[in-house]
Amino acid sequence: MGLASLNWLAILAATLAAFVAGGLWFGPKTFFPVWWRAMGRSADEQPGKGQNMGVVFGSTFVAALVQAITVAIVCNWLAQSRPGFAAADGAQVGLLLGVGLAAASSLSHRLFGGFSFQVWALEVGSDALNLTIMGTILGAWR
Repeated sequence: MGLASLNWLAILAATLAAFVAGGLWFGPKTFFPVWWRAMGRSADEQPGKGQNMGVVFGSTFVAALVQAITVAIVCNWLAQSRPGFAAADGAQVGLLLGVGLAAASSLSHRLFGGFSFQVWALEVGSDALNLTIMGTILGAWR
């Protein structure tokens, strides 16, 4: 089972859905202001100042695409031994990867970097949600 057997349309849809969900999660009316303050930034500071935002958003999209491909591969492996693998199964895969890998591995990075549990929780909350969304879409489009 190689990359050719993956549902690339589902992977693209999962990537776009997670990208949008991440934008909503860290929107100006949702968690961005709380996260920004928790990062020790003032309201006067502009996010992304001095950065090429095309590179930032482009890199973020590529990272989401890599995540979607990974979730698709895991879903395909599991579906081989589980007939009827569907959206709920994919959601479980995404949630497990989000909590078991993304959240667990980033905790020490954030804490040793001097950031609070709040920063970590806001960031991994988005990661776990996005991976769950990806898994749901990928499981449904099998």
